[in-house]
Amino acid sequence: MHPATAHQRRPPPEQPCSTESLDQLTQLLSHLLQSTLSITSFTSRWQCLRSKLGTLKSVLSEISDSSHWADNPLLGTLLPDLLLTLRRVEILCNQCSDPSFTPGKLLMQSDLDMASGWLSKQTSDLELLLRSGVLHQSTAIVLSHPSANGPKEDLCFFVKDLFTRLQIGGLEFKRKALDSLIQLLSEDENSGSVVAKEGNLNCLIHLLDPIYPDSVRDLAVVAVSMLASANHLSRKCVFEEGALGPLLRIIECSSMPLKEKAAMAVEFITADPDNAWAISAYGGVSILIELCKSGSVTAQSYSVGAIRNVCTVEDIRIALAEEGAIPVLVQLLVCGIPPAQEKAANCVAILASSGKFFHSFLLQEKGLQRLLHLLHESSSPETTEHVLQSIYLLSDSHSSHLTLSGSTKFIIHIAELVKYGSIMLQKICASLLANLSISDGNKRAIGGCMGSLVKLMESVKPDGLQEIGTNALVSLLSVSSNRKEFVRDEKSLIKLVHMLDPANDVISKKFPVAVVAALTAGSSHGCRKRLMTAGAYGLGGNNKYVTTPTIKDFLTIDEETTSAQETTRAFGIPQMVT
Repeated sequence: MHPATAHQRRPPPEQPCSTESLDQLTQLLSHLLQSTLSITSFTSRWQCLRSKLGTLKSVLSEISDSSHWADNPLLGTLLPDLLLTLRRVEILCNQCSDPSFTPGKLLMQSDLDMASGWLSKQTSDLELLLRSGVLHQSTAIVLSHPSANGPKEDLCFFVKDLFTRLQIGGLEFKRKALDSLIQLLSEDENSGSVVAKEGNLNCLIHLLDPIYPDSVRDLAVVAVSMLASANHLSRKCVFEEGALGPLLRIIECSSMPLKEKAAMAVEFITADPDNAWAISAYGGVSILIELCKSGSVTAQSYSVGAIRNVCTVEDIRIALAEEGAIPVLVQLLVCGIPPAQEKAANCVAILASSGKFFHSFLLQEKGLQRLLHLLHESSSPETTEHVLQSIYLLSDSHSSHLTLSGSTKFIIHIAELVKYGSIMLQKICASLLANLSISDGNKRAIGGCMGSLVKLMESVKPDGLQEIGTNALVSLLSVSSNRKEFVRDEKSLIKLVHMLDPANDVISKKFPVAVVAALTAGSSHGCRKRLMTAGAYGLGGNNKYVTTPTIKDFLTIDEETTSAQETTRAFGIPQMVT
């Protein structure tokens, strides 16, 4: 029978306490270092073993000099296991020292190599325990959860102790250490950075491997996802230690709760543009798409968020199209939960801005219809912005242009957003109003947003907003009733006159001139009269943008004529304050 097998089948002896184990180890080490000197067979292997025994003796001496070594529960299992290994080495020493013992050469070589490997692993674990510094710290301090306002040194020692247990402890030690790590990360929002700096994240990520039981692996997934979502530093460390590949494998073949946690971590990791490329390297595109199709609503939200993050990379956009992501994304616009809808709309906007290929693909999958449905159903400003950006980009196609131009519900909706939406929503909606071929009836229906368009003309930021507001307003003023309504709005007229004033340099004069041209078009003398009353008459001067003879006559006066300010005062119009 193989000696090692016989040894393994013996019932384990009752484990002594740490102090007794250390005494026995010290005595046995001294005996082995002396006894192995006389062995003449397998000399190179015994020389290697003697070197490792010498290193172990130094490590044990350093442990015994540590102030709190006897309190550390890890030594309660490490030292007895090491004692078993040394007893196995003692048996091999006796066999090689006995001239009458004739084992098989290959078998003895194998036994010596195994013993050498055990010694290396167990000595390394003890050295790690020493380096962590926890043997010099009271167990009562290290193992109690440090308070968020406590000394940073206590938190650092606590983290080091946790990761020491993760690396060299048994399964129960690993489970308890992971529970403590999760509790720490959930209670102290600043602990993620300390864990990233002081902990061995490679060891934590190694616990994601399928070789570990579910009780350990599940907790490791939770801890990694919490670190990935904690802050930029911890997220960067998680990625650099190689977590993305194991997380994608978990998404591929684990329970749904674990898939959700892993997908959350992947979304946070890929939020850094420098990490997005790695999704393709690990084959993650198809995995994320499949989770969007078959995962829980929570998993779908995280996975579409990760897709949103990586679709900024051109090669990955192509892979998404090839793997069938676009039909899935379009479907999520109407079937997903609100967070998933927002991320899907964002992703669609990115794809829609990527060229005609994606334009055609999105329209083919009824993307415009799904976007319009979401626009009317969603109450989220962020989702609405992504949806309208997508619609604006898709409106370039002839069929989309006709669909949008003929939808009274859509036209009224975006006109309301011009009045009450955020500045970005106003910009997108005004762009649509300017570009679409809106019927006169619908233009009359949305005439109430003209005052808001005048305000956009006054806005310096964002770039291009003044021109967009002007173009939309000019489009609405092509209807006679809107022109009449505009000149009856005293506030809008005053703002228009102020924009025409040569002293006002915050807006190019071509924009208010274009509005005046639209207002004076046709045969309405009422509009001209109200413009004159407001003080617009004579404000053109030598303006290079006044090219139409009718407008030039209207806006230009002789030098002998009353100044623009006098004209304004004559009609009782209050001056604007710049």
